Amino acid sequence: MVTTTLRKFVYPCWKPSIENEGENSSTRGGDPDGRVDGLWWYKDSGHHVNGEFSMAVIQANSVLEDQCQLESGPLSLVDTGPQGTFVGVYDGHAGPEAARFINDRLFENLKKFTSEDQGMSADVISKAYLATEEEFLSLVRKQWLIKPHIASVGSCCLVGIICNGMLYIANAGDSRAVLGREEGDLKEVKAIQLSSEHNANLESVREELRSLHPDDPQVVVLKHKVWRVKGIIQVSRSIGDAYLKRAEFNREPLLPKFRTPGTFEKPILLAEPSVLVHRLLPSDQFLIFASDGLWEHLSNQEAIDIVNSCPHHEKGKERKESIPRNLWRKITGYC
Repeated sequence: MVTTTLRKFVYPCWKPSIENEGENSSTRGGDPDGRVDGLWWYKDSGHHVNGEFSMAVIQANSVLEDQCQLESGPLSLVDTGPQGTFVGVYDGHAGPEAARFINDRLFENLKKFTSEDQGMSADVISKAYLATEEEFLSLVRKQWLIKPHIASVGSCCLVGIICNGMLYIANAGDSRAVLGREEGDLKEVKAIQLSSEHNANLESVREELRSLHPDDPQVVVLKHKVWRVKGIIQVSRSIGDAYLKRAEFNREPLLPKFRTPGTFEKPILLAEPSVLVHRLLPSDQFLIFASDGLWEHLSNQEAIDIVNSCPHHEKGKERKESIPRNLWRKITGYC
């Protein structure tokens, strides 16, 4: 059971929907219970099996490549299985297909493996990621001749699961989950980053890529002051991006700008997530899940301070209004 002092607040960059709000609920797509104010979509508050959440977002792009998900209730296919909360942030690139596919399949795969293993674990989550990856690559193979562009579509995948007092954070890509925790006699809320990131601008990621591909001097390339895998993409892990995982898709009819020179025998990008398991503490207050667009303009502590400055019962739109206008414009342009 999650500690009662945990202020359960999910602050993502997405547009959600609650189909059956309450202990057993599903949050995907567009929300009939949310409110619209110009480009703003916001939800005052919602409930999941472990507490509450509220959201506010502005739609900045005409084609939405990103998806989100909040599932509350059963985490397996059997009645006696674990209950909990599942949060997913899927930051798509080159098109919306991969993020939408993850939104449809990842949680279903998670429930399947939770049932088979009779419980939640880091291994169950990794299996769900890899199964979703294989399913998407099968879809790419089926559509290859009529829709070759789908081989270049991918998505980062950040997941948080609360189950039996444990918090599981899984990540493939450069989205981020940050925990706000009370510390010290003054009960100051400090930021604790929970997710590992897979972006070639991090030296540790470049070292990993070079160790996995020692015979490829071009596996990471500095291009316009930005490190990129094969000079193309910043993230080193994702779901999708078939052209960097299967040599069969690194050729015509895929457009030349997406193809990498030469061939390869093993995947350049990986789909396996980094997983952290954390037992929730009475001092743990809230979580923030967001894609890299938020973190390019806010430090972990700045984001925690913004959320902590608003009472948890405050409306989603009012949370947005607590952020300086010039900074909010920067953030929402990338969310």
